[in-house]
Amino acid sequence: MIFKQLRQNVDVKDSVFNELYPEHIKAVAERHWTPVAVARMAAAYLAEEPGVKVLDIGAGAGKFCLVGAASTNGFFYGVEQRASLIRISRKIANKHDITNVEFIHSNIDEISFSDFGAFYFFNPFFENIDTSFPIDDTIIPERDLYDVYSNYVKEQLDKTPVGTRLVTYWSKWDEIPRNFELVDSACNGFLSFWRKMS
Repeated sequence: MIFKQLRQNVDVKDSVFNELYPEHIKAVAERHWTPVAVARMAAAYLAEEPGVKVLDIGAGAGKFCLVGAASTNGFFYGVEQRASLIRISRKIANKHDITNVEFIHSNIDEISFSDFGAFYFFNPFFENIDTSFPIDDTIIPERDLYDVYSNYVKEQLDKTPVGTRLVTYWSKWDEIPRNFELVDSACNGFLSFWRKMS
């Protein structure tokens, strides 16, 4: 029902969508997973062209990818280092027959951005700086990893072709190369729409 509504451009409340998840995932949803309305706006911008491959950098429980895949004609790929979250994401996608989404169990520095045409970034590395509300206890935060991962993303984005689209949500912009230009924003500036200009 939820995904049918998204396909028909009907608003879905986060409280309803989050019921797809186990209790321990719902408990951290407000802090760590993209709101449905934000995901729809971001996905519409990133997948403006049908068939574009969108990479979610740090997919968490897969919410952005699942919403994006259901509400656009893009193909969504979520890379996530926690195997438990990958299993949950895949289970939801399979159960609801969402075929234009794939979840990759890997670390971001093992992913080549050249395979993708657009990118979504909801500050996945911040958990290495702010340890006050962790997703779980499977990852040990390391302050240096924030810089390592941010620099890797910046280097990869810098290699993308002119016209590449990027959306950031609650980002410090440390991962954005200077040749990306801010073209729009929403959610009081926390949601930013970028395009590579040179």
